[in-house]
Amino acid sequence: MSSSTEIDQELPPNPPPPPEGAIARFFKFAELGTNLRTEIVAGITTFVTMAYILVVNPAILSNAIFLQESGDLFGELVIATALSAVIATVIMGIFANYPFALAPGMGLNAFFAFSVVIGLGIDWRLALGAVLVEGVIFILMTFFNVRGLIITAIPECLKRATAVGIGLFIAYIGLSGNPEAPDYGAGIIVAYEPTITGLGDLGNPITLLAIAGLLITSAFVARRIKGALLWGILATAVLGWILGVSPWPEGIVGAPQFPVDLIGQAFVGLGQLSATNFANFIAITFVFLFVDMFDTVGTLTGIGIQADMINERGELPKANQAFMADAIGTTAGAILGTSTVTSYIESAAGVSEGGRSGFTAIVASICFFLSIFFIPLLSAIPAFATAATLVIVGVLMAGNVLGINWKDPAESIPCFLTILLMPLTFSIAEGLAAGFITYPLIKTFQGKFHEVGIGIWILAAIFVFRFVLLGLGIA
Repeated sequence: MSSSTEIDQELPPNPPPPPEGAIARFFKFAELGTNLRTEIVAGITTFVTMAYILVVNPAILSNAIFLQESGDLFGELVIATALSAVIATVIMGIFANYPFALAPGMGLNAFFAFSVVIGLGIDWRLALGAVLVEGVIFILMTFFNVRGLIITAIPECLKRATAVGIGLFIAYIGLSGNPEAPDYGAGIIVAYEPTITGLGDLGNPITLLAIAGLLITSAFVARRIKGALLWGILATAVLGWILGVSPWPEGIVGAPQFPVDLIGQAFVGLGQLSATNFANFIAITFVFLFVDMFDTVGTLTGIGIQADMINERGELPKANQAFMADAIGTTAGAILGTSTVTSYIESAAGVSEGGRSGFTAIVASICFFLSIFFIPLLSAIPAFATAATLVIVGVLMAGNVLGINWKDPAESIPCFLTILLMPLTFSIAEGLAAGFITYPLIKTFQGKFHEVGIGIWILAAIFVFRFVLLGLGIA
């Protein structure tokens, strides 16, 4: 039998490993078990699955953000949406080296438009100021590692109820509205005095197309087609163009116009702060802060588990870098003129394609940047074409209801009130208030006062104080 030395001498030497490129070294491809081609495919996949936000976010915010003298700012909102996504996603890719993409968040944009600006009558510039302040607070909280302490204070059931309530809220927005005003909803649910709401006119072409879009998008989702929401929007829009319900786009590609009417308006809004609107300003800033915080935590945890990035202690390494990307993205987004930026669960699509490094995020951000050259096409997509997307996103968020213990009244009652009141009051804040106030009280009624942390009592007191101000006509 030959010795190992003899075998080594007989075998040809192993060929040297191929030299790593700068990108592979920086993003640690070898360590993460990935390669350039896989990362590019994953990045494109992530972009395609969340590109619907380029249409839906401007469509929602256009209900609240517009100029009296010139009207529509849809094109500028597309650019603000895309650039804020680029900034946050690049930071995520470079500093956290995670394959996660970010963009203005669903639910938060609806809260901004319908609850804050339309519901409370707050000027959209001041609402952007609240988002800007939220982003700065997030930066400070992340720097001092405060986020973890706050997250621990909130019961898991209320986190899940918040997600479910927001899902129902945005689905309700997608289905409701006046079919005679195609820039607002699909008209499937309309105002009806005897019962408050009712079924819309099924003979109206807009309503019929919205229903067709829901079926088309559902079929794409059921077949697990990548980018199902985006393709559903485009298919519904094309159907509307062909049938003459909405006008054809005037072009496909065009030179982008910088958001001159939006950029910096958050600072203008902060100049509008006064004693009469200060309480509302603090309240909406808190809601932006709370919802964004738990949306980001839930998304990062969920995708981190799928990508096998959670360590043995159940922690996501470099979580603070990921939080910082979210915080800086929100701050930059507010300056550019859009609502809160957050991590997207659609990043899981890229992870499922093998994306493991921050280069996946970089590729997605490049795609977002290139999208600003397609504003003529995006601006021609009618609002009814996005209704199905709002409903499907609501379906996905509603899955969190399974994590609530419905047999325990201390969980079920606060969670039910949170979920129910968000769509019915057309306000995320009112749903949160109901949950945070009733949870510690019912726990106390059960004789479990010791199970309620001081943090939840503080949050309950803040919401009670807000209701007192509302009752006095101050907020």
